[in-house]
Amino acid sequence: MVFSSITFLFYFLPLVLILYFAVPTVQLKNIVLLIASLFFYAWGEPVYVVLMLISICGNYFCGKYLAGGVKNTALKRYFIYAVAWNIAILFFFKYANMVLHVFNGIFRTDLADLKLSLPIGISFYTFQALSYVIDVYKGKVKPQESLLAFALYVTMFPQLIAGPIVKYTEIEDRLLNRKTSLVACGKGAEKFILGLGKKVLLANTLGGVFTQISSMAPESRSFLLVWLGAVCYTFQIYFDFSGYSDMAIGLGYMFGFKFPVNFHYPYVAFSVTDFWRRWHITLSSWFRDYVYIPLGGNRVSKAKHIRNLLIVWGLTGLWHGASGNFILWGLYYAFWLILEKYFLADFLKNHKVFGHVMTGLIFLFGWVIFAFTDMRQLGRYLLQMFGIGAAGFCDRTAIYLLLSSLLLLILAAWISTPMPYRLYRKVLESHRPAAMILLILVMVVSVAYLVYQSYNPFLYFRF
Repeated sequence: MVFSSITFLFYFLPLVLILYFAVPTVQLKNIVLLIASLFFYAWGEPVYVVLMLISICGNYFCGKYLAGGVKNTALKRYFIYAVAWNIAILFFFKYANMVLHVFNGIFRTDLADLKLSLPIGISFYTFQALSYVIDVYKGKVKPQESLLAFALYVTMFPQLIAGPIVKYTEIEDRLLNRKTSLVACGKGAEKFILGLGKKVLLANTLGGVFTQISSMAPESRSFLLVWLGAVCYTFQIYFDFSGYSDMAIGLGYMFGFKFPVNFHYPYVAFSVTDFWRRWHITLSSWFRDYVYIPLGGNRVSKAKHIRNLLIVWGLTGLWHGASGNFILWGLYYAFWLILEKYFLADFLKNHKVFGHVMTGLIFLFGWVIFAFTDMRQLGRYLLQMFGIGAAGFCDRTAIYLLLSSLLLLILAAWISTPMPYRLYRKVLESHRPAAMILLILVMVVSVAYLVYQSYNPFLYFRF
């Protein structure tokens, strides 16, 4: 079940909200939300609910033990086991087949795949559990006494499947002490509807153009066509993921939680460093707090700092998927971040127009690397973006797709900036009925799209 579906919008969510507001205490609300979250997950992954419950119980009791013990070698060893146990689960289900393929390639063996499907959202809820265990061991938070509250932290359906990655420290107080109100629910509904519009009306439509182009025979793609596909995918992945994050944050408000912002207009960045302060903020901050800083961050020698960046971004790429293109994608950004840090930082600050153009090209090529798990297809598409192997500069298909999607591309580029949101806030403050009409219109058109269109993917489900 995804947020952008008729089942969720008109059956699941209304029923959960009615039950949630019908019960009087936070304890009962937590029970309703936990049952709803487990049902939400079981809708697509009934078997892997057991895996999630094992993760919940294991990390809950690990936290209790780590907080109650004396900080000595034995406790440190137990902490290492707890972290390794979480990583082992993630590794087995997400990366075991990749290791088998590499092993087969090196030793010319023919070991069969494990035939395991990837548990939806495992990367997200594993990172949340890890942050809890690490913070408890370091004494940053006290262990959660209530197993019910901890289970809700791990399973909460608004951010279970695709984040934002919520650290335990960010919602610790609200798990057992929070207030819900119609005002907060209305604020959440507003955020949810705007996110739904981004996902359904922009991401799905532009994603359809990229899917059409990328599925064409490579020898029939012109230079203009591959660039159009790259631009469409660049907007698709942004509106797909940021729209889903907005919906998750909106749902959080409805249930009395405040989830962290996950995107802050990344496509207006003037450098790659600036881009990653704005894109998937919760993932970047997770790697910063739990990998980069423990390695020494930038308070080390130049050689070690470069090593730290390579490790963090190699892991960031690997986190996204068990495929060579994701590792390449992570190292690609490590290269640009290192280059900026030691050579381009001052120049980009003083030449922001150039920085915007350069950064735009960098993340556009980066998304092409991200899009193709088949390295041969990726190589061919990238070469065609430089005119090598393209079927001429332009063709009728390119012109047709460009003209038919031009207005939407212009709209997407505009909505990628802060200007529309500022305009919307002004309208909301001065002409509230007009803003309400706009929200209703976005909702109605989005639902109409869901009813009549079958193309409704969510890119981050595979992570």
